[in-house]
Amino acid sequence: MELAWGGETLLLRADRSIWLPGHATLLIADLHVGKGQSFRRLGVPVPQGSSAESLDRLSAALAETGARALIVLGDLLHAAAARDGPAGAALAAWRAAHPGLALTLVRGNHDDRAGDPPAALGFAVVDEPWPLGGLALAHHPRPQPGRAVLAGHIHPGLRLRAAGESLRLPCFHFDARRQVGLLPAFGAFTGLHPIQPRPGDQTVLIAGSALRRWPPGG
Repeated sequence: MELAWGGETLLLRADRSIWLPGHATLLIADLHVGKGQSFRRLGVPVPQGSSAESLDRLSAALAETGARALIVLGDLLHAAAARDGPAGAALAAWRAAHPGLALTLVRGNHDDRAGDPPAALGFAVVDEPWPLGGLALAHHPRPQPGRAVLAGHIHPGLRLRAAGESLRLPCFHFDARRQVGLLPAFGAFTGLHPIQPRPGDQTVLIAGSALRRWPPGG
């Protein structure tokens, strides 16, 4: 789904990424590699394989778009422990499969705690906000004078209710007043934070492999 933002053309994707055709760049936020591993080390019995699943989806997105660059809007690693074990091995294998891809990480709050990714992964690591064309790329959704923001951190979603049933779906959300756009969390093992769209905002729901503007007709 195409959307104009900050003078740039954004192509929103149902895999929770944004393709910037003018820059041959794919954007994602909140990958949280190693989150499941961190929980299991604390004795919480969560399923294995969430990091590998997320990286497989990322590889598919890169193949479909032909991206020459990937920018992660914060929280690449969930914790320092993600450097080791199955999560670290999965990330290293993913990088080896994409040796020519330019990688940039805009530091987020989990990156501050986990530390910068291992140098062997080849990430350029920068602080927010990071300018790209008419955009300010960030982790935290704070307005930036003169630029439209794209950020993560919130893990935006909408709670839908009908006939006594409730459903939560991830979404992209673009706050027209503050000029701040939110990407959904790309990581498979991440929660959702319900948002409250206001008149003039643009919200795009992700329903499986489909994208839907919300409210319908909006």
